[in-house]
Amino acid sequence: MSQSAPDAAARSSSPAGGSSLGRFAARVAGPLGSWWRGTVIPSIEHRAVIAKVDDEASLTPRYAFMILMSAGIAVLGLLLSSPAVVIGAMLISPLMGPIIGLGFGIAMVDGNEIRRTAMTLAGGIVLAVLFTALVVFFSPIKDITSEIAARTRPNLFDLLVALFSALAGAYAMIRGREGTIVGVAIATALMPPLATVGFGLATLNATVFFGALLLFVTNLMTIAIAAAVMARLYGFGPKLTSRQSGMQAAVIIAVMLGLAIPLGYSLSQIAWEARAQRQARDVLAGQFPRQAKIDQLEIDFARDPLIVRATVLTPQYRSQAGAKGEALLAKALGRPVKLSLDQFRVGTAAGDAEAAQLASASASETTRKERETAALVGRELALMAGVSPEAVLVDRDKRLAQVRADPLPGASLATYRALEQRLSAGEPQWQLQLIPPAMSLPSIVFEGEEPSKNGSADLALAIWAARRTGLSVKISGRTSSAQFVLTKLREAGISAESNVSADSGADVHLDWIIGTGAAR
Repeated sequence: MSQSAPDAAARSSSPAGGSSLGRFAARVAGPLGSWWRGTVIPSIEHRAVIAKVDDEASLTPRYAFMILMSAGIAVLGLLLSSPAVVIGAMLISPLMGPIIGLGFGIAMVDGNEIRRTAMTLAGGIVLAVLFTALVVFFSPIKDITSEIAARTRPNLFDLLVALFSALAGAYAMIRGREGTIVGVAIATALMPPLATVGFGLATLNATVFFGALLLFVTNLMTIAIAAAVMARLYGFGPKLTSRQSGMQAAVIIAVMLGLAIPLGYSLSQIAWEARAQRQARDVLAGQFPRQAKIDQLEIDFARDPLIVRATVLTPQYRSQAGAKGEALLAKALGRPVKLSLDQFRVGTAAGDAEAAQLASASASETTRKERETAALVGRELALMAGVSPEAVLVDRDKRLAQVRADPLPGASLATYRALEQRLSAGEPQWQLQLIPPAMSLPSIVFEGEEPSKNGSADLALAIWAARRTGLSVKISGRTSSAQFVLTKLREAGISAESNVSADSGADVHLDWIIGTGAAR
């Protein structure tokens, strides 16, 4: 920090000086404020604290090395879903130092210190994100684990955790209780959100990227602001006029409100989902005898309609429980619901309940494997179509996966159909649909009154393409041949219209009807 900062701090440490917060406390609290300015503030070794903050907020080779090590540990812990490994990354992360240094720079209105700590922070952030993205890019494991998912939905509670932790950290720094910093580092968890940002960058997952980025920015801003407030309270920085103090307070309040509004909305959404879980459990329990037990309940809130999957252990099988439960859930939750209900009958004989639970566990394992298969199918289909996995529509209940392919260089309709058939052969239990671009349809060659061998193959290809795209087809050709093709298309459930001519050649030409016109 600049030489003037310690001098200002030293001057402010005298009973006659003090920060604007100290003077305000003296006016409001009377003797308590005078005691704070006259006893507590002078007891602080301001120069030693500033030197310590400077040392921990410097961009040095040691800082860069520790950033890389903590980032590597964090991303591996996230990929392995290991809380112990993630905590290890929190303990060695050096990010807390420059963030507290930024707060002290704001408190002391020291532009040089603010720029220096901001550069240190920016360097660490870029280094951590790029390194973790590189690790994830070359990793064979790219699944979103529970540890990753936990850092993609920050809420108002995360802001409060960061606030309380930052106050404790700043206090420990000022009062010389460095051991507390360890607990603060674990509570705020600065490096794991950054590693999650790197994961989102490497996998091109915008939800993960921006969710984790919001969590990190929340922690960063809250810690810096809390450190600034604590520093002013303990007499760091020059005296401020009433106007300067008001502007500083207004900026702090604006930043905190800017963070609190989206985080509060996220918290309300999480609370609604928790209530929905309880309501769903109560509704389903009402469909069965009192002895019944809801063994498992899952709700996919991202789907429309909501997907509810439940497993019930019951002494009496209720055939209408699924339909009634679905209707009641839709009424209770205020949104359309699709219910998947598995009932396992539990008798009164010894061991029946245990057998039912084993059956339920087996069903859960089957469900887990089905999810993994669905994710694998989605990735493979996206790769074939040349699109991102998020563009694939997967319906696990119907075992249906569908994607609209991007135009591939040199590819024809036959190419897209061959790709679909190749992938379908590897997943025979799934219905895979690769929707091709609206490319030119083949002409149907006839030999007499019937299509030739190649003509029959081209007609089958045209039917496949029309089913996938959902477009209508215009038929042009000789009357008898065009009528043959029209009949085949309509039998396949395809909307088609014909433009026949007695003078046309033997071949039948097909065009897409797009809007008001046709496209070859």
